[in-house]
Amino acid sequence: MRVIVAEDGVLLREGLVRILSDDGWDVAAAVDSGPVLVEAAIRLDPDVIVTDVRMPPSHTDEGIAAARQLRARRAGTPVVLLSQHLEVARALDLFQDDPDGLGYLLKDRVLDIDAFLQAVRRVAGGGSAVDPEVVRILVGGGRHQNGPLGSLSQRENEVLSLMAEGLSNSGIGERLYLGLRTIETHIATIFTKLGLAIAPDEHRRVRAVLAYLNGKA
Repeated sequence: MRVIVAEDGVLLREGLVRILSDDGWDVAAAVDSGPVLVEAAIRLDPDVIVTDVRMPPSHTDEGIAAARQLRARRAGTPVVLLSQHLEVARALDLFQDDPDGLGYLLKDRVLDIDAFLQAVRRVAGGGSAVDPEVVRILVGGGRHQNGPLGSLSQRENEVLSLMAEGLSNSGIGERLYLGLRTIETHIATIFTKLGLAIAPDEHRRVRAVLAYLNGKA
């Protein structure tokens, strides 16, 4: 599996290369700007891209712009966005287009190497990965308490958060130490309370949840 790393900070870039290489990834390129990332991705056609959101030349949203350009060129190009800051609106704008094969993690998440690598693998396989802190803010914000999100129980909020992160039913059950049937019951209740049609596969389920959260952010 081939990966391109895009990060203008030398230490973090080299750290990402080392983490991914040790996990068996073939790091095809390690670049430091948005334009170079686009050129390298077109030329090398990686299985997944791990990129900073803010890079030269403007240090604003080069990673997001590159992801959008590459995914327009080849639908579903897997991209994991890394951000030093919580930029929920910008990230969810990209997810609204199509969350499949897309991840958004805070850079602190890299410190949890196992969780970071799981997220990269999930995105490379066409799944989604959203930083738990982003989901916590969207789901737990006080402004939602009078709406449908406010009708969810604490456990249902926990399940919804893990769904939006991209976990499967079995993954949610393992995280919460609950049985699969219990998780399925919680999810059915969540979809009913939020007025969402039950999605038969995990990608459409994540898309539905993120679309709902995006509309309420």
